[in-house]
Amino acid sequence: MNTPGLYSPHHAIDPTQRVLGGRDLFSLWFSLGIGLMVLQLGALLAPGLGMSGALLAILSGTAVGVLLLGAVAVIGCDTGLSSMANLKLTLGGRGAVLPALLNLVQLVGWGAFELIVMRDAASLLAARAFGQESGLTSPILWTVSFGVLATLLAITGPLTFVRRILRKWGIWLLLGACLWLTWNLLDKADLPALWARQGDGSLPFALGFDIAIAMPLSWLPLIADYSRFGKAARRVFGGTVIGFFVGNVWLMSLGVAYTLAFASAGEVNALLLALAGAGLGIPLLLILLDESENAFADIHSAAVSVGVLLPVRIEWLALIIGALCTFIAWLAPLAEYQNFLLLIGSVFAPLFGVVLVDHFLLRRRGLQPARLVALRWEALLAWGCGVMTYHWLTSAWPQIGASLPALFVSGGLLLLLSRVSRVTADMPASQ
Repeated sequence: MNTPGLYSPHHAIDPTQRVLGGRDLFSLWFSLGIGLMVLQLGALLAPGLGMSGALLAILSGTAVGVLLLGAVAVIGCDTGLSSMANLKLTLGGRGAVLPALLNLVQLVGWGAFELIVMRDAASLLAARAFGQESGLTSPILWTVSFGVLATLLAITGPLTFVRRILRKWGIWLLLGACLWLTWNLLDKADLPALWARQGDGSLPFALGFDIAIAMPLSWLPLIADYSRFGKAARRVFGGTVIGFFVGNVWLMSLGVAYTLAFASAGEVNALLLALAGAGLGIPLLLILLDESENAFADIHSAAVSVGVLLPVRIEWLALIIGALCTFIAWLAPLAEYQNFLLLIGSVFAPLFGVVLVDHFLLRRRGLQPARLVALRWEALLAWGCGVMTYHWLTSAWPQIGASLPALFVSGGLLLLLSRVSRVTADMPASQ
């Protein structure tokens, strides 16, 4: 039998491995809040909401989302456990198997999704620089190249990546790219006309809010894999919240602005073409390179999820999952993933409503639940009701959004069921 890797997902990490401070976590989550997918989400909001409406949806949705993200990050710091191992405390040992499997499927899909977006952007830049007939525009070449890069980053682990790569130079390249794109927008766009431009009404504001909050919420099943290396809960919360908020709002807003100001309506990859025209494509190239760390995070956390179920080294699991993501990205088009990933992701907003209530209100940030069981029926029932609420609201009232209501329903129901269970358990003793 193989032994777990250095960063075992089964047990709390050693105190000597708690080396990430607020600056480290700011660098990590600022970087993860930036990416081509974030820009594309901004482009999705632009036509329906216009500039002012899209910015309001981005600011409000991201603000709420990062507060939830920071709270889950604190759980990882409190326990020292990976995200999926923390679920054992809430759902029971066997109860955590289902979310671990769902998280694995989601992360493999998102990892492939990231590689496809990176491939398309790299092929476009290569075509502009070397011509369409150049061999450097080959989708297979870029798919394999980025797949290998992301897998190698995942094998090295989060501490090596954050402290030796991202904090030293990666964060400065990203800041330079964002500043360049912002300067180009301020220099070339008609800002008063851009601000006055109204949306066409094709996207309700509530749905825009739900799209904006989806980005920070999508990291909930992963964040404890990194925050467990944090030195202190206060620094973990602050670095995570501020870093992701700044990066996500900045890039998503640029996605809105570039779409409205420079992108040609109806053209394939219109936003990427608009970005490639700024600064000889250098800012887009830097953001493209940064996208590899989003794929790294997906592959690493997928390996940790499998490691909760199987006693296999994280490094070997990362290698296998990275190869799987690359293979899927090689064969499948981008459009096949979106609805499937949204369906899988719908389970995690209500799931972490349960996790937050259990950790902060029921266990009061303690490591162990009141009793260790294979299944905690009240937590599983609350989670299931939250998932049903999500899908019911999506079909019946899409104009009000579903993520936050589902999260509150599941968390509130767990609180109610736990109190009923406690009263029922105490009744024989009082008679």
